[in-house]
Amino acid sequence: MKKIPIGTKSFSRLVEGNYYFVDKTLMIKEFLGRVTDVTLITRPRRFGKTINMSMMAEFFDITKDSKEIFKGTKIMETPYVAEINQYPTIFISFADAKRDKETVVSTIRTQIQNQWDKYDFVFENLKGFKEINYERLMKY
Repeated sequence: MKKIPIGTKSFSRLVEGNYYFVDKTLMIKEFLGRVTDVTLITRPRRFGKTINMSMMAEFFDITKDSKEIFKGTKIMETPYVAEINQYPTIFISFADAKRDKETVVSTIRTQIQNQWDKYDFVFENLKGFKEINYERLMKY
């Protein structure tokens, strides 16, 4: 029996946990079809921003194999399926960055650290880049 996803922020958990969800995967097609440099997604609280960004990150992330998660969704019926898991994808959510300034900064730093570690392989051939830029980034 399917469950109702209350508070679920992860697209993969939504699918793998057998939750009800509305297939919004064609949002990926819309995103790829845009010719703008920046996409700003604004919605009121509890409107699915985090889950939709999680879906996009799951789709694009080169460190994942998401074909099973997207099996049966609308995006898999489009030519854009060729883009699945092809890009280093940074996903930082501010959903848990709440309370006081220190907590917000700490939450964001932790997420940046996690993303940096995840794509460490990208920096392997860039001598000196990793140490210099990482230290500069994390000191703020």
